[in-house]
Amino acid sequence: MKKIISLFRVATRALRRNVLRTMLTMLGIIIGVSAVIAMVSIGTGARIQVEKQVASLGQNVVMVMAGGMMRGGVFTGMGAAPTLTLEDVAALRSEVEGVAFVSPEVRGSAQLTAGNLNWNTSIMGESEEYLEIRAWPLAEGDFFTAEDVRSGARVAVLGKTTATKIFEDANPVGELIRIKDVPFTVVGLLSAKGSNMMGQDQDDAVIVPYTTAMRRLFGQTNLRSITLSATAAAEIENVSTQVTALLRQRHRIQAGREDNFMLRTQQEITEFATSTTKIMTGLLGAIAGVSLLVGGIGIMNIMLVSVTERTREIGIRLAVGARKRDIQRQFLLEAVLLSLVGGLVGIVGGVAASALVAKQLNWPTLTPSYAVGGAFLFSAAIGIFFGYYPARKAAQLDPIEALRYE
Repeated sequence: MKKIISLFRVATRALRRNVLRTMLTMLGIIIGVSAVIAMVSIGTGARIQVEKQVASLGQNVVMVMAGGMMRGGVFTGMGAAPTLTLEDVAALRSEVEGVAFVSPEVRGSAQLTAGNLNWNTSIMGESEEYLEIRAWPLAEGDFFTAEDVRSGARVAVLGKTTATKIFEDANPVGELIRIKDVPFTVVGLLSAKGSNMMGQDQDDAVIVPYTTAMRRLFGQTNLRSITLSATAAAEIENVSTQVTALLRQRHRIQAGREDNFMLRTQQEITEFATSTTKIMTGLLGAIAGVSLLVGGIGIMNIMLVSVTERTREIGIRLAVGARKRDIQRQFLLEAVLLSLVGGLVGIVGGVAASALVAKQLNWPTLTPSYAVGGAFLFSAAIGIFFGYYPARKAAQLDPIEALRYE
């Protein structure tokens, strides 16, 4: 233990001889560690933000979207073809096990008016179970009922953004609005939910019974999509398999033919949405890691210079009884100290940089513990790796030749 303490004292004394050179040598490690932690923090924060946005879709969601169609040689995209019907919804309700809630959906945009104000917004036709699927609480009033859906009642629930544009700060519940000149009574106001993963404002919408939307607003008999909620996360895969099999059977799709609908689960959406952020986080971390290697090369360079400058000192120590392994340990300890101190300063710098980005750019960041621990261990490994050769070179010096060195 005394020998280790002695080596540590000698190493720190040697590093203090030229403070400026020591600090410049550590700078590469400091920048490298700071960059790695900052990049990983930014990437991790972005991934968590995406996951939160996907979670805003609801709980255990399975979405079935109508297929696309070719029109004039142009593919109109998913949801354009009339491949989903209300009969499909009834079949899914009665024949698929593990389904908690179902909401057929039609969508469109229309001008909304109230008094002398108007606003163009998204109109969503849904069932009375929609809020249960989306786990979306109400801020005021109530949601429409199953009876409202059956009768095609002219009732509406407003999103926060839409309500603010039309009624400003007033409570819209009980007020009259017009959608395509059709009068609707506002029965509820949704709590704010924010933007989705595509950047669209989820609060800029009006929700009405899907029967009302189909008959009075859009004049259509087909559905844009059907949203289901499984009873548990473990049931999502089973529900998806059943839904696919049932719809293929109902739509008379032969074996080997493509589905005329598209099915997406919340798990698939999460994986797809976070895959890009994971790749970018890894790429940014790898690029930042290059600066750590450059810092390690700087340590090796300075240690080789130090060995040359202290050749006579090494010769004297060997002549008075120091062993080669003591010399090697001393120089290796100096390299490790350079990298460890630089790593610690770099950790502080990286955490501070990520916090500054979050504050100034309003960008979500999160510094994971594995990034801090990994950066610290990597900096130590760099000290050992790049310090070994100079330390070994110092230990292999011939005492007589070293004493003659000027």
